Amino acid sequence: MRLRLPAERPTEPPTGYKIAHPVLSQDGARAGFTGVSLGGALPYAVLDGASCVYGRRHRPPARLCDCGFHCVHDRSAAEAMLCTAEHRTALLLEVSVLGAYIRFERGFRYARQRVRTATAGPCACGAVAVALADAGWGRPGWRALAPMCAGCVRGRTSVPLAGFARLAGEGLRVTARGGASPRTAASGSATELGVPELAAEAALLQARLDWFQSQLACLGERGDAGSGEGATD
Repeated sequence: MRLRLPAERPTEPPTGYKIAHPVLSQDGARAGFTGVSLGGALPYAVLDGASCVYGRRHRPPARLCDCGFHCVHDRSAAEAMLCTAEHRTALLLEVSVLGAYIRFERGFRYARQRVRTATAGPCACGAVAVALADAGWGRPGWRALAPMCAGCVRGRTSVPLAGFARLAGEGLRVTARGGASPRTAASGSATELGVPELAAEAALLQARLDWFQSQLACLGERGDAGSGEGATD
């Protein structure tokens, strides 16, 4: 006789923690996440359901399969995964575990989830991130993003933290940690943003303007050089 644990019927969805890379659709109209292990090839939305990565016709989380969303119970356990080199640019997610789930010693494997908050670490240069910019890799139809400060964004495809939250929708909150002045970005219209969020977006726009001005200056210098060479021939 095989013993089974009693079924849980929580009054509220359990909370879990995980890490994931933020992604932006090719047309820039949608935002989501992609995992760092099993199922990483399938980007998911803020509110989404799992599917079997092996293509089997069962509903996750099946007991004899590894399918389903995964998360851990403790925030510190998820933060520890951000220490590895390949996960340094991932975001820390706080999620609500929805639907059927299987509880393990360290976390859950479950059918559906809602991402409530996403926390971005500092830019690679050590400054507080104000945007999520093109990380140089991606999935078909999706660009992977990484936290960056205004000075490092330059001409990369990027979206402010508040803009990413708005594109992702479903009440997602995006937060930046690290550095002396962490900033918070919440989904909503621009009129709902506070001074720190507006200052971050202004810094990002200024960085882009500086980059465009430097490019125009370089083009102007090349044009002058070409004119001078033509006059001496």
